[in-house]
Amino acid sequence: MEGGQIVVAISQLALAFSFATASDPNHLQDFCGAINDAHNSVFVNGRSCNDPKLAEAEDYLFSGLNMPEKTSHQLGSKVTPVIVEQIPGLNTPGISLARIDFAPNGLNPPHTHPRATEILVVLEGTLYVGFVTSDLDNHHISKVLNPADVFIFPIGLIHFQFNIGNTNAVAFAGLSSQNPGVITIPNAVFRSKPPINPDVLAKAFLLDNSVVTDVQSRF
Repeated sequence: MEGGQIVVAISQLALAFSFATASDPNHLQDFCGAINDAHNSVFVNGRSCNDPKLAEAEDYLFSGLNMPEKTSHQLGSKVTPVIVEQIPGLNTPGISLARIDFAPNGLNPPHTHPRATEILVVLEGTLYVGFVTSDLDNHHISKVLNPADVFIFPIGLIHFQFNIGNTNAVAFAGLSSQNPGVITIPNAVFRSKPPINPDVLAKAFLLDNSVVTDVQSRF
Protein backbone atom coordinates (compact mmCIF):
# COMPACT_ATOMS: atom_id res chain seq x y z
CA MET A 1 0.00 0.00 0.00
CA GLU A 2 1.38 3.45 -0.98
CA GLY A 3 2.06 6.05 1.69
CA GLY A 4 -0.81 8.23 0.55
CA GLN A 5 -3.24 5.31 0.72
CA ILE A 6 -2.09 4.50 4.26
CA VAL A 7 -2.77 8.07 5.35
CA VAL A 8 -6.23 7.98 3.77
CA ALA A 9 -7.04 4.62 5.36
CA ILE A 10 -5.93 5.81 8.81
CA SER A 11 -7.97 8.98 8.39
CA GLN A 12 -11.06 6.99 7.44
CA LEU A 13 -10.65 4.69 10.45
CA ALA A 14 -10.20 7.66 12.76
CA LEU A 15 -13.30 9.30 11.34
CA ALA A 16 -15.33 6.10 11.69
CA PHE A 17 -14.12 5.65 15.26
CA SER A 18 -15.10 9.20 16.14
CA PHE A 19 -18.63 8.62 14.85
CA ALA A 20 -18.88 5.29 16.72
CA THR A 21 -17.71 6.69 20.02
CA ALA A 22 -19.80 9.83 19.72
CA SER A 23 -23.01 7.82 20.11
CA ASP A 24 -21.81 5.75 23.06
CA PRO A 25 -20.37 8.03 25.77
CA ASN A 26 -18.08 6.66 28.44
CA HIS A 27 -19.53 5.82 31.83
CA LEU A 28 -19.12 8.46 34.49
CA GLN A 29 -17.37 5.95 36.75
CA ASP A 30 -16.24 2.34 36.49
CA PHE A 31 -19.19 0.94 38.42
CA CYS A 32 -22.19 2.31 40.26
CA GLY A 33 -24.17 -0.25 42.26
CA ALA A 34 -27.70 1.08 42.66
CA ILE A 35 -28.96 1.85 46.16
CA ASN A 36 -32.29 3.15 47.45
CA ASP A 37 -30.82 5.10 50.37
CA ALA A 38 -30.34 8.61 48.97
CA HIS A 39 -28.71 9.83 52.20
CA ASN A 40 -25.70 7.54 51.81
CA SER A 41 -25.21 7.60 48.05
CA VAL A 42 -24.18 9.56 44.99
CA PHE A 43 -26.75 10.30 42.29
CA VAL A 44 -25.41 9.18 38.88
CA ASN A 45 -27.16 8.38 35.61
CA GLY A 46 -30.70 8.48 36.98
CA ARG A 47 -30.15 6.29 40.05
CA SER A 48 -28.44 6.62 43.39
CA CYS A 49 -25.07 4.88 43.59
CA ASN A 50 -23.71 2.98 46.53
CA ASP A 51 -20.29 4.03 47.83
CA PRO A 52 -17.84 1.81 45.84
CA LYS A 53 -16.07 0.94 49.09
CA LEU A 54 -19.30 -0.69 50.29
CA ALA A 55 -19.83 -2.83 47.17
CA GLU A 56 -20.40 -6.54 47.81
CA ALA A 57 -20.46 -9.59 45.56
CA GLU A 58 -24.22 -9.94 46.10
CA ASP A 59 -24.72 -6.58 44.37
CA TYR A 60 -23.49 -8.23 41.16
CA LEU A 61 -25.12 -11.64 41.49
CA PHE A 62 -28.43 -13.18 40.46
CA SER A 63 -29.16 -16.89 40.88
CA GLY A 64 -31.97 -19.09 39.62
CA LEU A 65 -32.09 -18.72 35.85
CA ASN A 66 -31.56 -22.47 35.61
CA MET A 67 -35.03 -23.04 37.08
CA PRO A 68 -38.04 -23.12 34.73
CA GLU A 69 -40.91 -20.78 35.56
CA LYS A 70 -44.61 -21.66 35.58
CA THR A 71 -46.33 -21.08 32.25
CA SER A 72 -49.82 -22.20 33.21
CA HIS A 73 -51.56 -18.85 32.63
CA GLN A 74 -53.50 -17.89 29.50
CA LEU A 75 -50.57 -16.88 27.30
CA GLY A 76 -48.42 -19.86 28.23
CA SER A 77 -45.19 -17.91 28.69
CA LYS A 78 -43.21 -16.39 31.54
CA VAL A 79 -40.46 -13.76 31.38
CA THR A 80 -37.90 -13.67 34.20
CA PRO A 81 -36.10 -10.31 33.97
CA VAL A 82 -32.61 -9.66 35.28
CA ILE A 83 -32.42 -5.88 35.15
CA VAL A 84 -31.12 -3.24 37.52
CA GLU A 85 -34.00 -3.98 39.91
CA GLN A 86 -32.66 -7.53 40.36
CA ILE A 87 -28.92 -6.77 40.18
CA PRO A 88 -27.95 -3.36 41.60
CA GLY A 89 -24.56 -3.70 39.91
CA LEU A 90 -26.25 -3.41 36.50
CA ASN A 91 -26.60 0.32 37.13
CA THR A 92 -24.68 2.20 34.34
CA PRO A 93 -23.20 -0.73 32.32
CA GLY A 94 -26.18 -0.52 29.94
CA ILE A 95 -27.01 -4.23 29.69
CA SER A 96 -29.57 -6.67 31.10
CA LEU A 97 -30.90 -10.16 30.61
CA ALA A 98 -34.11 -12.18 30.65
CA ARG A 99 -35.14 -15.82 30.59
CA ILE A 100 -38.33 -16.67 28.71
CA ASP A 101 -40.17 -19.95 29.31
CA PHE A 102 -42.84 -21.20 26.92
CA ALA A 103 -45.41 -23.95 27.24
CA PRO A 104 -46.42 -25.65 23.97
CA ASN A 105 -48.33 -23.02 22.01
CA GLY A 106 -47.08 -20.39 24.47
CA LEU A 107 -46.80 -16.80 23.31
CA ASN A 108 -44.73 -13.82 24.40
CA PRO A 109 -47.20 -11.34 22.88
CA PRO A 110 -46.35 -8.39 20.63
CA HIS A 111 -44.42 -5.84 22.68
CA THR A 112 -41.64 -3.27 22.45
CA HIS A 113 -38.61 -2.29 24.50
CA PRO A 114 -38.42 1.50 24.17
CA ARG A 115 -34.83 1.70 25.42
CA ALA A 116 -33.12 -1.46 24.17
CA THR A 117 -32.24 -3.70 21.28
CA GLU A 118 -32.78 -7.38 22.11
CA ILE A 119 -30.67 -10.36 21.08
CA LEU A 120 -32.43 -13.70 21.61
CA VAL A 121 -30.85 -17.16 21.73
CA VAL A 122 -32.98 -20.31 21.82
CA LEU A 123 -31.87 -23.02 24.26
CA GLU A 124 -34.73 -25.49 23.87
CA GLY A 125 -37.70 -25.92 21.56
CA THR A 126 -38.82 -24.25 18.35
CA LEU A 127 -39.91 -20.61 18.27
CA TYR A 128 -41.58 -18.59 15.56
CA VAL A 129 -40.38 -15.00 16.09
CA GLY A 130 -40.71 -11.72 14.26
CA PHE A 131 -40.76 -7.94 14.35
CA VAL A 132 -42.44 -5.17 12.37
CA THR A 133 -40.41 -2.36 10.85
CA SER A 134 -41.19 1.31 11.43
CA ASP A 135 -41.37 2.29 7.74
CA LEU A 136 -44.68 3.12 6.07
CA ASP A 137 -45.08 -0.45 4.81
CA ASN A 138 -44.65 -1.96 8.31
CA HIS A 139 -42.67 -4.84 6.84
CA HIS A 140 -42.98 -8.03 8.89
CA ILE A 141 -39.67 -9.89 9.33
CA SER A 142 -40.00 -13.37 10.85
CA LYS A 143 -38.14 -16.64 11.25
CA VAL A 144 -38.50 -20.07 12.82
CA LEU A 145 -35.72 -20.61 15.37
CA ASN A 146 -34.27 -23.85 16.69
CA PRO A 147 -31.83 -24.46 19.59
CA ALA A 148 -28.65 -22.35 19.30
CA ASP A 149 -30.26 -19.97 16.78
CA VAL A 150 -29.89 -16.24 17.49
CA PHE A 151 -32.23 -13.43 16.40
CA ILE A 152 -32.14 -9.64 16.81
CA PHE A 153 -35.08 -7.35 17.61
CA PRO A 154 -34.10 -3.70 16.96
CA ILE A 155 -34.78 -1.09 19.61
CA GLY A 156 -38.37 0.14 19.91
CA LEU A 157 -39.89 -2.19 17.29
CA ILE A 158 -42.91 -4.41 17.97
CA HIS A 159 -41.85 -8.05 18.21
CA PHE A 160 -43.05 -11.42 19.52
CA GLN A 161 -42.02 -15.04 20.20
CA PHE A 162 -44.37 -18.01 19.76
CA ASN A 163 -43.68 -21.66 20.64
CA ILE A 164 -44.82 -23.69 17.63
CA GLY A 165 -43.38 -26.95 18.95
CA ASN A 166 -44.98 -29.74 20.95
CA THR A 167 -42.62 -29.38 23.91
CA ASN A 168 -41.63 -26.60 26.28
CA ALA A 169 -39.24 -23.98 24.93
CA VAL A 170 -36.64 -21.81 26.64
CA ALA A 171 -34.84 -18.73 25.36
CA PHE A 172 -32.47 -16.15 26.83
CA ALA A 173 -32.54 -12.52 25.79
CA GLY A 174 -29.81 -9.92 26.19
CA LEU A 175 -30.87 -6.27 26.15
CA SER A 176 -28.81 -3.14 25.59
CA SER A 177 -30.13 -1.25 28.63
CA GLN A 178 -30.04 -1.70 32.38
CA ASN A 179 -33.77 -0.89 32.34
CA PRO A 180 -35.10 -1.64 28.83
CA GLY A 181 -38.77 -1.10 29.63
CA VAL A 182 -41.56 -3.11 28.05
CA ILE A 183 -44.83 -2.05 26.43
CA THR A 184 -47.05 -5.07 25.80
CA ILE A 185 -49.33 -3.98 22.98
CA PRO A 186 -52.57 -5.81 23.98
CA ASN A 187 -52.22 -4.62 27.58
CA ALA A 188 -51.40 -1.06 26.61
CA VAL A 189 -54.38 -0.85 24.26
CA PHE A 190 -57.05 -2.79 26.13
CA ARG A 191 -55.98 -2.64 29.79
CA SER A 192 -54.80 0.95 30.22
CA LYS A 193 -55.91 2.77 33.37
CA PRO A 194 -58.18 4.62 32.92
CA PRO A 195 -59.35 2.73 29.84
CA ILE A 196 -59.16 4.22 26.35
CA ASN A 197 -62.56 5.33 25.08
CA PRO A 198 -64.05 2.37 23.10
CA ASP A 199 -65.00 4.77 20.30
CA VAL A 200 -61.29 5.42 19.71
CA LEU A 201 -60.37 1.73 19.62
CA ALA A 202 -63.39 0.77 17.53
CA LYS A 203 -62.43 3.29 14.87
CA ALA A 204 -58.72 2.44 15.02
CA PHE A 205 -59.20 -1.33 14.71
CA LEU A 206 -62.30 -1.22 12.45
CA LEU A 207 -64.39 -3.00 15.08
CA ASP A 208 -67.82 -2.57 16.62
CA ASN A 209 -67.89 -0.88 20.01
CA SER A 210 -69.38 -4.02 21.53
CA VAL A 211 -66.37 -6.06 20.46
CA VAL A 212 -64.00 -3.50 21.98
CA THR A 213 -65.83 -3.38 25.31
CA ASP A 214 -65.91 -7.19 25.39
CA VAL A 215 -62.13 -7.39 24.85
CA GLN A 216 -61.54 -4.71 27.49
CA SER A 217 -63.61 -6.66 29.98
CA ARG A 218 -61.50 -9.80 29.33
CA PHE A 219 -58.36 -7.89 30.30
